Formats: sequence, C-alpha cells, structure tokens
Amino acid sequence: AIATSSMATEMVKGKTLEDALKVSNKAVMEALDGLPPQKVHCSVLAEEAIHAAIEDYRKNKA
Repeated sequence: AIATSSMATEMVKGKTLEDALKVSNKAVMEALDGLPPQKVHCSVLAEEAIHAAIEDYRKNKA
C-alpha cells in the first residue's frame, strides 16, 4: 500500500487536476513493474484517494 500510494503521489506531482485525474491504478501498477495479485487492490485505493482528494479540494475551494 505504501509503494502504490507513494508512486501515485509522484505520478501526480506537477500535473493539472485534470491530468492527475487521468492517473489510473493500471498506470501505477505499470510504474511499479507490476504487483502481486493480492496487492492489486492497493493500486485501486491509491487511484480512489487521488480522486477523493481532488474532489475535496474542488469542493472546499469554491
């Protein structure tokens, strides 16, 4: 979980919100050269966390 979250964070740094939303769990897994089957859900959680953080940012910014 730490590796996928860290990679997802690195992948969205410096991107626009729209581009950050395009970072998928599949892209995170590819950047990590794959994940064992029992850890795939961690990449999904990382993607969901990015989306939730951006949604929260947009909601609180308005």
